[in-house]
Amino acid sequence: MVDYETLRQEHLIEFGSLLPTFAARLDWSAEQLAQERQERLRALIQVAKERSPWHRARLAHIDSAYITEADLPSIPPMTKHDMMSNLEGIWTDPRLEIGAVEAHLASLSDDAYLLDEYHVVASGGSSGTRGLFVYGWEAWATAYLTFIRFRRRFMQADARLGPTAPNAIIAAGKASHMTFAMSRTFRGAANITPIPATLPLPEIVSQLNALQPVVISGYPTMLYALTKEAADGRLRVAPLLIGSMSEPLLPEMRRAFEETWGTPVFNVLGTSEGVAAAGCGNGGMHLSEDTAIFEFVDADGQPVPAGVPAAKMYVTNLYNHVQPLIRYELTDEATVLADPCPCGSGMRRIDDIEGRTDDVFSYTAGIIVHPLTFRSRLGGERNIVEYQVRQTPTGADIDVRTSAPIDTEALAAALTRDLTTLGLVDAQVSVREVAALDRQQTGKLKRFVALTA
Repeated sequence: MVDYETLRQEHLIEFGSLLPTFAARLDWSAEQLAQERQERLRALIQVAKERSPWHRARLAHIDSAYITEADLPSIPPMTKHDMMSNLEGIWTDPRLEIGAVEAHLASLSDDAYLLDEYHVVASGGSSGTRGLFVYGWEAWATAYLTFIRFRRRFMQADARLGPTAPNAIIAAGKASHMTFAMSRTFRGAANITPIPATLPLPEIVSQLNALQPVVISGYPTMLYALTKEAADGRLRVAPLLIGSMSEPLLPEMRRAFEETWGTPVFNVLGTSEGVAAAGCGNGGMHLSEDTAIFEFVDADGQPVPAGVPAAKMYVTNLYNHVQPLIRYELTDEATVLADPCPCGSGMRRIDDIEGRTDDVFSYTAGIIVHPLTFRSRLGGERNIVEYQVRQTPTGADIDVRTSAPIDTEALAAALTRDLTTLGLVDAQVSVREVAALDRQQTGKLKRFVALTA
């Protein structure tokens, strides 16, 4: 095995070599983007048919040499359940075995490579169903570039936002999460300090005051909590750019960020599946249409036009050949904007996603607990299929659906300690295994259920 830092430095070189190409694509026309997608789609289908047994059967009727985007509806959608039930048949490298991949993920204390080339991340997703994703070497750099390239172009126009300027990212604090792992792999490309969103709010404020970042990025629910800290005088920073990521950015949140700091807000929809939409500073988010195909559909899977809210989207990741996602279902509600963007990019825009966000739990004495506190523990248990967290006055009651027995008492004790660390007095958490979770009439799972006033 090659040591981590050697691999990371090689990855930074890869990132630097890809950057000019991916930055230039921001100015491509719609026709250029479509041509790129067609070439990448054919390459993806060929790899999937040759190396993935699960996809080979699913794509038997498709000729990889002639497929176009218009042919995609002939392929059935792919759900997260499909993926998680067939991972070894989906992965295109026979060295990837579920036990070894899960063991690698469970062992992570910091960013690390699997087999000297792969990155593995886990996600709970908006549905509460766990997902596992493996990225190849170039795919990992490509994903990061699609997340940051619009914001990076803006920063290059202001000397105060140069590569040595301090950045803070308030998000996941574990390497099993994509945001944290990428900030570690590509540190050096920017001066980024990760601050775990699971820390007590006063500690986050203290770190920000000490760092004085020119860019603050993070989950909008946490950034929103920081606006009150700023208004009350406890947070004393003057960022030049705010980056919102991973959660729905509600209108009142965007307004609060702009009013508090008087700076542009760059919103990013970055998914563990590797498909992205990123703001350019003019409102909305540009779809990364050079690296993915987006199909916006209603609840029945029928296409919807621009301006009409879509109930979900089918996405095809065109660049991660080790784990092909072809017409993969994401349940984010989104609306394509019909008007062209003032920035001139040929990539379509979607409006800020305003679907239901994971609820932040607020307790007495101003204690705020971000869902990541629960997500990090629950997502790390490989035998948890899905979960639901219900807030109680002193903690939470958690139901889990599992594929094999788990130590519920140990999990509850660990989460109790987490809540105690955040300042919750006499915290109590219960975890129980159930055969099924209570769902809404629509069939969707409300994963975090906050106490009502």
